Amino acid sequence: MEVSVKPGKYVIAVSGGIDSMVLLNLLSRTKELELIVAHFDHGIREESAVDAKFVEMSAEYLGLEFEMSREELGKNASEDLARKRRYEFLQNTQKKYGATAIITAHHQDDAIETMIINLLRGTNRKGLSALKSTNAIRRPLIGYTKREIEQYALENNVSWREDSTNQSDAYLRNFVRNNIVSRFSEPTRVYWIKTYLKMLNLNEHIDQEIADIMQNVDVINRTWLIQFPNNISCELIAAQLRKYDVLLSQKQVQDTVIFCKVAVVGSEKVLSKTVKLLANKTSVSVKQQ
Repeated sequence: MEVSVKPGKYVIAVSGGIDSMVLLNLLSRTKELELIVAHFDHGIREESAVDAKFVEMSAEYLGLEFEMSREELGKNASEDLARKRRYEFLQNTQKKYGATAIITAHHQDDAIETMIINLLRGTNRKGLSALKSTNAIRRPLIGYTKREIEQYALENNVSWREDSTNQSDAYLRNFVRNNIVSRFSEPTRVYWIKTYLKMLNLNEHIDQEIADIMQNVDVINRTWLIQFPNNISCELIAAQLRKYDVLLSQKQVQDTVIFCKVAVVGSEKVLSKTVKLLANKTSVSVKQQ
């Protein structure tokens, strides 16, 4: 296995599980990388303190900086809450060290699981290629299967900790992994990967086309917006707001489109702590606070 990451300083998310420990093993061999090992303890499992110590000792053995945070989210914490808190910690660590980006150990099987989860939730097109490398979050293992990662760990004597909650179907991702993806035949797995790669390429093309259209648009023309079908209106609004670093859920985008089309003159819609919309007679302008 080989991974490619441009030289620089990175925060690498390490849970102690096999995926992140393999990633740490691979990246620590690259001299051009300055790594900060970051571990987030959700406080969900009794043995999580042991996992944290294991990751800390692994970082120390490799001579790498180590950062960790623990929160008492409790055993009933949702997947979404746990993910949100974890990424907040990783982003704060990135800012603290002035790192280029965050690196995670997501792999090909994770991409398939994410596609299925998003389909179950009623995703739009972007949900079919949601798990990918970006400038902010690098995922160098995304081209490898879980089986390949396990084989590498065995061949290179990589130690890891097993997460007991991975066997619990109480979490949607675990249910999808244990009851759907694990039962795929090889042709079925190949089909899903081809679909993922096709949607990744298609979405990048669509996003670029929309970005080009919206590049010089400063205000949202209400008459212009009303003429489009709802799905296209949603795409255009989401693209406009991304220019201001505002990322909304599918429902929030729908609500924002409705506001842009029907809001009375002078109405305001707050989108974040720093951005709001102001409805004018013929347009909607974006105001930064």
